[in-house]
Amino acid sequence: MTEIVIRHAETKDYDAIRQIHAQPEVYHNTLQVPHPSSEMWQARLAEQPGIKQLVACVGDRVVGHLCIAVAQRPRRSHVADFGICVDTHWQNRGVASALMRTMIDMCDNWLRVERIELTVFIDNAPAIAVYKKYGFEIEGTGKKYGLRNGEYVDAYFMARMK
Repeated sequence: MTEIVIRHAETKDYDAIRQIHAQPEVYHNTLQVPHPSSEMWQARLAEQPGIKQLVACVGDRVVGHLCIAVAQRPRRSHVADFGICVDTHWQNRGVASALMRTMIDMCDNWLRVERIELTVFIDNAPAIAVYKKYGFEIEGTGKKYGLRNGEYVDAYFMARMK
């Protein structure tokens, strides 16, 4: 296996990130819509308070993306949520785990985050398995949480406490 390097996303990465999110197998399991524009991804990668963007690289290729959002409200400043995606050609090869380890280290040791939250469609078994591997627990279910392929899909609310 080639080494997976995790680093902060840079402006030059926006097109690679856009292309990952444009893969049908990827946006199927997110709240993204098909055909994301370059302008949207350029804006999303611009510096924003409380937002950290990470990419997973193999050689010069971006193969995964994770966005951490630390709550900016004073009473929730100990909480972060995140979204993660991996290029379909690199799934099941340790990319998600590498991104998760880096994100958890940042939250636990550098960002003063005590609680990391996420939502995941209940039929996304591979993602749920990765989250459980890193200590996330299902706290509840959101009924008809998101629209996907013309049907509403339930999602789990999961969290990990430091």
